[in-house]
Amino acid sequence: MKITQIKVIVCCPGRNFVTIKIITDSGLFGLGDATLNGREMAVAAYLEEHAAPCLVGRDPQEIEDIWQYLYRGVYWRTGAVTMTAIGGIDMALWDIKGKAAGMPLYQLLGGRSRTGVTLYAHASGKNTEETLGEAKKLVEAGFKAIRIQSAIPGLEATYGVIGDMKDYYEMQGNRPLPPEEEWSTQKYFGMVEELFREARHHLGSDVHLLHDVHNRLTPIESARLGKLLEKYNLLFLEDASIAENQESYKVIRQHTTTPLAIGETYNTIWDCKELVQNQLIDYIRMAATHAGGITAMRRIADFAGIYSVKIAPHGAPDLSPICVAAHLHLNTWAPNFGIQEFVGLGSEQCRQIFKQDFQIKNGMAHVSEAPGLGIDFDEEAAKEYPYKRSYLPVSRLEDGTLWHW
Repeated sequence: MKITQIKVIVCCPGRNFVTIKIITDSGLFGLGDATLNGREMAVAAYLEEHAAPCLVGRDPQEIEDIWQYLYRGVYWRTGAVTMTAIGGIDMALWDIKGKAAGMPLYQLLGGRSRTGVTLYAHASGKNTEETLGEAKKLVEAGFKAIRIQSAIPGLEATYGVIGDMKDYYEMQGNRPLPPEEEWSTQKYFGMVEELFREARHHLGSDVHLLHDVHNRLTPIESARLGKLLEKYNLLFLEDASIAENQESYKVIRQHTTTPLAIGETYNTIWDCKELVQNQLIDYIRMAATHAGGITAMRRIADFAGIYSVKIAPHGAPDLSPICVAAHLHLNTWAPNFGIQEFVGLGSEQCRQIFKQDFQIKNGMAHVSEAPGLGIDFDEEAAKEYPYKRSYLPVSRLEDGTLWHW
């Protein structure tokens, strides 16, 4: 079997997605997700101009050698653009291997470790009451774990709580430049304890609660927050502080027993090595798309498992359903799987393009039994939704100082 063509397709069915389609001379093809939010075209160019020409004529079943070739075989390695390109190719190669074997991907990884994949859903609102109203709906729908976020009083916008705006395209208006949002740690602390106090009162103790800080706090502020929220028994506190300096999490860890999660912006195992081996976190949240694909995620999961760290893959809507499928197969296999972020099945336009074959029931996902990833892609439908430049917002303090994303 040989690779004959690699297509890079960029479309925007509500969100921008970069899809890789690897075609072989056997008639089999594989799909991969190479979406990097706000830098989609950089990855597309990397694939088209640099990676794809090197792979035509190669045996697609030599996944490990191709991964090493793309990672170790270049001088300028690592980084979000490179690893997203590798991640998309790697997913597509595993999809082909599963189809060639006539088996769903999780079987090739070693089979099931569980019957279903536990999900956590998102509840957010312009205030505590609205957030908890959304959370109650999710509980009624069968979810056992919910991430709760509320707008911060006194600030015009809070990331993750868009309010009346439909999406970030609308916020950017006719000038597609990054929107800017203010941040105030003092005002945030004034909101967050009330949110969790009321959540426990109204939702009870059986629902797992989670919260994402989006890296806005310094390590000592994160330590204070973790200590403040201990009595509300969070499943985990996500991205409490940015961890480019991985030792900063020692400050947080020594002050609180609230479980900690991080990793959605990480691209290699080296980004989380010290956090994992020093047991400074409890969940690693890397995504197959941004961390080098299924091949890399297997290594990360095995490494984390040695230190009792669970995987909780990133699952925001800027990852296409192809990555969602890859995560469900990984989670079905990984013995140290913890929980999967879930934000729904995408827009109606998205579902027209990406044909999904997995089931959601009682807050759990059940992976497809189709060969490979179990997902298909409608190229003709994708042509109806051309790329539309967009960015996530920039964060500044109230005095205008540029702040952590």
